[in-house]
Amino acid sequence: MMSQSVKGRIKALKESSRVLGVSTNEERIDLLKRIAAGLRRDWPVIQAANERDVSEAKEHKIGDALIKRLVFDEQKLNEVILGLEQVAALTDPVGKVLQRRLLDDGLVLEQISVPIGVIGMIFESRPDALVQIVGLCIKSGNAIILKGGSEANRTNLALVESIRRSSRGSAIGDEYITLLESRSDVKEMLEMDEDIDLLIPRGSNAFVTYVMENTSIPVLGHSDGICHLYIDKQADLKKALPIIIDAKTQYPAACNAIETLLLHASLADEFLPTVGKALKEANVTIRGDERTQASIECIPLKEGDYLNEYLALELNIRVVDSLKEAIEHIETYGSHHTDAIVSEDSEAIRRFFIEVDSADVFANCSTRFADGFRFGFGAEVGISTTKIHARGPVGLDGLMSSKYLLSGSGQIVATYSGRHAKKYLHEDLSIDVPSLVQGGSV
Repeated sequence: MMSQSVKGRIKALKESSRVLGVSTNEERIDLLKRIAAGLRRDWPVIQAANERDVSEAKEHKIGDALIKRLVFDEQKLNEVILGLEQVAALTDPVGKVLQRRLLDDGLVLEQISVPIGVIGMIFESRPDALVQIVGLCIKSGNAIILKGGSEANRTNLALVESIRRSSRGSAIGDEYITLLESRSDVKEMLEMDEDIDLLIPRGSNAFVTYVMENTSIPVLGHSDGICHLYIDKQADLKKALPIIIDAKTQYPAACNAIETLLLHASLADEFLPTVGKALKEANVTIRGDERTQASIECIPLKEGDYLNEYLALELNIRVVDSLKEAIEHIETYGSHHTDAIVSEDSEAIRRFFIEVDSADVFANCSTRFADGFRFGFGAEVGISTTKIHARGPVGLDGLMSSKYLLSGSGQIVATYSGRHAKKYLHEDLSIDVPSLVQGGSV
């Protein structure tokens, strides 16, 4: 039976989502600025909580990749505050006119963007993700239920308490956010389809699948980040080497770091030894196929390695004979997250862009650019590999729904039916005018 505390908190959140949803852009900007200032004010408490979480994680011998995600240091504090400031400066996504059409004289149809409502966010051990999520939800007018990993519990509690403390003096208040702490809370949350409008799970593919299979609430999820980089036969090798190193080593625990490097066979003898040397200098463990083993020292690839999301300084290398073979490998083993090509051949890039079915497809740059902050979204709630509603880094637009407004002057459907039916005009109008909710005229 659902505990009254969780049920009551989420139902109260549903009520408060209406307050946030109809707030002005200025009120939401003010709230974001209050939160940013409050994080600096409360930094000593947040820092102490995070140090305790990290220390306990190390005692329990949690993997290095998870600990890197768990650390919330002053650099990450500065990054999330910058993210909040950038989100605050973005164009107001609420009430944006998406399309406007004159159905007949004096009969205007508009589609406008509106908040989704209540979003349940279940995420991994990255406390900085919590702040990013809250910032995007406030700007988009959505109330938020948060459930972080248990290994970050103290940090998450400190962050949410800081956010709520900063919110209390705002026009919106602090009832738009709640933090769940136990796995049993998640189970109960999955049953609240009448009060929660969208779930966004961030974690392993198995976890995302579990959420999808155990709720009737719509889910915006992603699978593993098994990302690839293909070095084409027409690649500029001076570009290729730093891209390879960045895509693997800049932050290997991220879901947009590459797990497999695909290299055209014509480059195996000349370029592969250079790649191997650079990767080893960066402390990357290389697992190679037979042709890679013939050129550099590495661990032989075994069955299943291509499906591993290492999230660490480990990398598969496979030598392929063609662009076609590289694309087929990505289709077979990839997770439709982020894949990139390095090439000076415009036709090869065009084919890669068209044929690779991933949320992010890049040319001549690192896969690490797959990020809401780097895309100019201010932040992201995650990277979606689904094709419905939102795909790729999910920023403000991915947190919006829409509704249709129709304003008339006494029209009835009978006028447009039967033998002497009047014809509709169906004339598209400019969207660069005040909307109907802003007092725009028909």
